[in-house]
This record gives sequence, C-alpha cells and structure tokens, in this order.
Amino acid sequence: MNFALILFVLTVATGALWLLDRYHARPKRAAGAAEPWWVEWGASFFPVILLVFLLRSFLAEPFKIPSGSMLPTLLVGDFILVNKFTYGIRLPVINKKIIAVNDPQRGDVIVFRYPPDPSLDYIKRVVGVPGDTVEYFDKRLSINGQPVAVEAVGDWLDRERMIYTPRYRETLGSVVHDILIDADAPAYVRQILPFPMRDNCLYNVDGVRCTVPAGYYFVMGDNRDNSQDSRVWGFVPDGNIVGKAFFVWFNFNDLGRIGSFR
Repeated sequence: MNFALILFVLTVATGALWLLDRYHARPKRAAGAAEPWWVEWGASFFPVILLVFLLRSFLAEPFKIPSGSMLPTLLVGDFILVNKFTYGIRLPVINKKIIAVNDPQRGDVIVFRYPPDPSLDYIKRVVGVPGDTVEYFDKRLSINGQPVAVEAVGDWLDRERMIYTPRYRETLGSVVHDILIDADAPAYVRQILPFPMRDNCLYNVDGVRCTVPAGYYFVMGDNRDNSQDSRVWGFVPDGNIVGKAFFVWFNFNDLGRIGSFR
C-alpha cells in the first residue's frame, strides 16, 4: 500500500473541499446556519491532513521493523522514526530529490525502496558508498582493502527462539555498532538474484567482492547471516533512499526499547 500516495490524494481532496467552502459556500450561508456534512467531514479535516502530509513528507516518517535482519540493533516490532531531511529534500510520492543536503555515509542505517520491488520498504546499514570496493570473505568485512575493525563482545540471546548467536562490535567509519555472525552458516552467498551492474561483483565459495557504482550504495543487515541485502539483490540507487533511521519511539513488547537507537 502506497500510504504517501493515499495521504497526498486525501490532502488534495480535503483541500479542494476547504477552498470550495471558504470562497464559495461559506459566503452564501446564512449567519448561524449549520455547516453541511461535506464541510464537517471533509473540509474541516484539511488542516490536520495537510500538517501530517508535510511532516511525513519532509521531516520524519514512522516505520515498523518487520524482520530480524537488523538484530541486535533493531528488534522485530520496533517502531522507528526516519529523518527525511538528512539526505536532502525530495518531492512527495515520486521521491525525486530536488535539494541535496548530505550523502549517506558508511555506518548509516537507512530506509529505502527495495530495488527489485519499489513498493516495499527495506532497512539496512550502509557499508559501501560510491567508488568503494566492498569485500565480505570468510565473514570478515573489508572496505577498499582495509579490514573493518571488529571485536567479540559475547553471545546475544534471541529470547523468542532461545538461541545464542556470537556478537561482535564493529567500527564502520565513525559508527560503532553490534553485529551477529552465525559460525555454522556458510560463508558463500546462498542465493543471488539478477540485478543491474551485476558485473561489478565477484562471487566465490568464500563470499563476495563488489565495486559500488556512482549513484549507488552497498547495504548489509547487522544480522549478517540472516539478511537479504546487497549481497543477494545488488546496489541501492540514491533515488530509492527514503531517509536515515535515528530513533526507536515505541515497541509494544518492550517499552525499554524507546530511545534505544540513535
């Protein structure tokens, strides 16, 4: 469901009713006469819908985490806020950037339209920016030939499945975050979809090496062995980026999650 399009249509429809009432119907109504139903249930909602549309389109948008691909950083059921202004101003609905502000950096957690199916929203961490050569061999990440620093910090417990997974602390650019690596999972990419500029990547039994083309980004989930990401379906175009995730504002199952991610 394209909620942005639905909100845009509601804004236009209620705005048209508001204008009709303000400049045509209202001047003709007798003083003290009751408002017609289309004003009470249509035009009167226009300011509220317009405010929500503007806030959601240009400042912040809420999302719910549907899967465990970003464990342990983000849990299933986390409601997060996404900063829509960080990377520039984009036109609502069509998501076309009209004013550039910043570019995504390594370590940023971004929400984007899934390249194989733009009707879906995905969330992953930026690992490679345009021009980078990203290597993930034997479950070790390197950027431009330099291994990314990691240290073991103990096991992480999945309380739903009661399974422990080795947890590591990774330093990616200026961002320090935790990742999960399943020692029993294979190092090679188990499923590879056809994607644009597939020739920029080399796959073997040890993993994958990709050179990120201009205007694209390479993203991975923090739950490295349980994430469908750029290793599988390719690069994220800049035009698909929705914004930068920055805050957990609610989780029905764990109120202590509020504010846990920044």
